[in-house]
Amino acid sequence: MAADTPRAPRVAAVVLTLNEQKHIAACLETLSWADRRIVFDSFSVDRTVAIVREAGAIVHQHPFENYAQQRNAALAWVDTEWVFFVDADERCTESLAEEIRRIVRNNGEGRDVWAVPRYNYLFGRLTLGAGWYPDYQARLFRVGKADFEPSRAVHEVARFQGEMGRLENALLHYNYETVAQFHAKQRRYATMDAGILFAQGVRPKWRNFILQPAREFRRRFFTLQGHRDGWHGLRLSLYMAYYSGVVYARLAGMWRAAARERAAK
Repeated sequence: MAADTPRAPRVAAVVLTLNEQKHIAACLETLSWADRRIVFDSFSVDRTVAIVREAGAIVHQHPFENYAQQRNAALAWVDTEWVFFVDADERCTESLAEEIRRIVRNNGEGRDVWAVPRYNYLFGRLTLGAGWYPDYQARLFRVGKADFEPSRAVHEVARFQGEMGRLENALLHYNYETVAQFHAKQRRYATMDAGILFAQGVRPKWRNFILQPAREFRRRFFTLQGHRDGWHGLRLSLYMAYYSGVVYARLAGMWRAAARERAAK
């Protein structure tokens, strides 16, 4: 009798989506090893949902507040012991899938959260410096034992007890196809990061507009070895230095808007 009892689902691969018809089919194809493939969709208006259903995956639609809240909503909704988060523009390799299955079979090997490295492709080029490798991301979670800090709207931070494990095999991340796409996303991130600082009561100082970009360039190009990628790494380091300054410019704008609002009352 026991041999005929269906095995309880252990791992759900969860993909957050909003208008990801270009990527979602290829992403889900690499997740066929999971017990559940769940797409947590923010009410896409393209063919994302139809493609997911054609692929035989589960769709659950949930309004988007921020990345941390969306992932926490997924953790609360699933019926599996573990969740592996994947973005639509990422691909899971067979070796990574086998590593995750082994960890789950071994009850997490004493850990509730595992981070995965990523091979990032920017403008069609594998990028190994400037912070884009190994680029560890907390993605494998034991349900009920870990979640994401809800106040972090972007660049999510995991909350858990004990030590975080580190997977050996990498996700493939096709994150920026064009320079225009890179700048569009960095502008959104800058606004989100400024909002986090504003909520914390941080006020920008004049030196932030000079020293912060200089520090970020040094960190990206030298400490994180952006120079390994030659001109590509130099360009990325300069871009990220620039956007570290944009964060403080937008933070200053938020404080000015708040001051105007107080004065108008």
